Amino acid sequence: MEDLKDQTALVTGASTGIGAAVAIAYAARGMRVAVHYNQSAGPAQAVVDTIVEAGGDAFAIQCDVRDSGAIVRVVQETQERFGRIDVLVNNAGSLVKRVPIAEFDDALFDEVLHINARSMLAFCREVVPLMRARGQGGSIINVSSVAARNGGGPGAYLYAGSKGFVSTATHGLAKELAPDDIRVNAVAPGVIQTPFQDRFSTPAILETFKAGIPMGRIGDPDDCTGAFLYLASKQLSGYVTGQVLEVNGGQYMP
Repeated sequence: MEDLKDQTALVTGASTGIGAAVAIAYAARGMRVAVHYNQSAGPAQAVVDTIVEAGGDAFAIQCDVRDSGAIVRVVQETQERFGRIDVLVNNAGSLVKRVPIAEFDDALFDEVLHINARSMLAFCREVVPLMRARGQGGSIINVSSVAARNGGGPGAYLYAGSKGFVSTATHGLAKELAPDDIRVNAVAPGVIQTPFQDRFSTPAILETFKAGIPMGRIGDPDDCTGAFLYLASKQLSGYVTGQVLEVNGGQYMP
């Protein structure tokens, strides 16, 4: 993965969990990293400090991904800071809350789809012209979920549907951007122990999930970083686009 050295990555939702692990893993391979966060300023700065203390280059940048204008600012400031964006990781997302269908309302639909689906397209819309202008291709890695395959846990059908959108849009974007040598893939994590699970899953739900994982354990963020390194590296995955890479301990096998 020598080709990652001196490249730049913008990782959304990078203050904790999978995003934080990916940002640190990229920096360890010599990449410069923009660490996006929304509310978790302290954890985001801790990620930056970890990278800088190890000799890397990173900065934290805030925005609510429901604000398309703020997304424009994040991309512009990353471009101004590093002069290029080689890799975009669309990791920001949320389940928002678990609800049975009888409690579903239009506002929840709009919020979940905006956070998980529309924001992903908005980041792509801003980054793709920059990648095209450089003429050296790039890699966009969207974050889907095993929920896109199995419908998710109790009351998570909206989240599952939004991640299904991410997976399907990944295929369409890959076709559109292939002539520009911009590869578009997705990583679909299974059940990973992160603040996401702490917020949305009870111990009983997690035990139910665990019982369905052939490897017999819930994953951790570092279990996911190899997939993101692989898809970022043109040396390793230069002929890979439009794929959804499942990282789930065998919970779902396509």
